Amino acid sequence: MARLLPQGADKRTVDLVRSRPDAIETVDHEERLWRRVYPPTGREGLIPVAFVFADTTAAKVANTIAVLEESGRRYWAPRRYDTYERGITALDYGQAVPVLVTTLEQLQEHGADGEVWRRLGRKGEQTLTAALDNPDGDALYRDQMARADERATQRRAAEREAQRPVCSRCGQKFTEDRWEETTARGGAWTAGDLTVCGTCHADDVAREQAARLQAAVPPLEDDRELARPGRGLFRRRVG
Repeated sequence: MARLLPQGADKRTVDLVRSRPDAIETVDHEERLWRRVYPPTGREGLIPVAFVFADTTAAKVANTIAVLEESGRRYWAPRRYDTYERGITALDYGQAVPVLVTTLEQLQEHGADGEVWRRLGRKGEQTLTAALDNPDGDALYRDQMARADERATQRRAAEREAQRPVCSRCGQKFTEDRWEETTARGGAWTAGDLTVCGTCHADDVAREQAARLQAAVPPLEDDRELARPGRGLFRRRVG
């Protein structure tokens, strides 16, 4: 049932599943038949299966569990997440069937809510809730990916900071605005000397403006008088 589609499934999904045997694994659980029968579990993975052994020996139980673990591994075992991120130890239980085993004697002695359940792939008995939970699953994956994203952000920031220009005049690092100004398209026309920081550039602009203002001021009357032809400082008096 976990690998079947409900009646009335859209044609695209049906064609996808028919295209290859493992295509059902790409179909979300909400679009499968078992979701029409069983309520959501709140956990990743498929519907659980429980084996309760009765009227048998401990050796036979152990042998049967070993066979279940070996032959059914492809169904109950989680997988590695398909990611290139380092440090991701979380496992993907999205397509795993939780298989639990216990004995009738344990249930009678401790009750169904006692630590009597063993999940295939794990050691020791747990409560039912603990056996069905996946502490190394989706929640851990989200946490580890968030940490990986944070490390990647810090690494990119450090790499960018290492590339930040330094002023050729005063030795100060460029601010974000100055860096953007010197690298923007067409910025070379308005940013002035691209090797200097914003403060030094502002000093250059101030000097240029002062020079232009000085050049625009008309000369004084005495200066114009001295500038006339034949009106030098040691001109000869006439009369």
